[in-house]
Amino acid sequence: MSDKRLPLKIAWGITGSGDYMPETVQVMKKIVERGDVKLAIFLSKSAVPVLEWYDLFKELKEISPKIMVEKGPNEPFIAGPLQVGKFKFLLVAPATANTVAKIVNGIADSLVTNAVSQAHKGNVPIYILPVDQETKTGKVTTLLPTGEKIELTIREVDLENFRKLKKMRGITVITQPQEIGEIIKRHISSSS
Repeated sequence: MSDKRLPLKIAWGITGSGDYMPETVQVMKKIVERGDVKLAIFLSKSAVPVLEWYDLFKELKEISPKIMVEKGPNEPFIAGPLQVGKFKFLLVAPATANTVAKIVNGIADSLVTNAVSQAHKGNVPIYILPVDQETKTGKVTTLLPTGEKIELTIREVDLENFRKLKKMRGITVITQPQEIGEIIKRHISSSS
């Protein structure tokens, strides 16, 4: 009997925010290089121009040659495989304020929000990295494609949705891309 384990299969949804995008791509690149994780990457329509603006599309293709781009809420078909457990978990990183607002209000009209809805119904663990989070200052600093930093003020409505998301059953909110590595380690350990 072989001791070689099958790679952990993860569905990774990316929405159209530059906040945390470069950091998330770098974390996922390092994780995939280890060889114990296989990703199914799917992008919202809005993620495509953001990835291009940040010049990250090439790096994303190095992580996984197959990248699915949203054509509709159920196309490409990722919701079914998620719901029936073909993936160990669903990661949405980064998640825009719009995506979070839809999730907390039960709206599943995009590829990413429908994937969350169906994974939730199938009791598949969901990890979400919202770009708008509670901070001590009510502001967040993010990187522009040039590498420069910009400080953004978080709207109260987005903070309310962030708090609602944290209370949802079956969804774990993460606050930094670096947390993804620990989540994967836990899932790999539990699969042994």
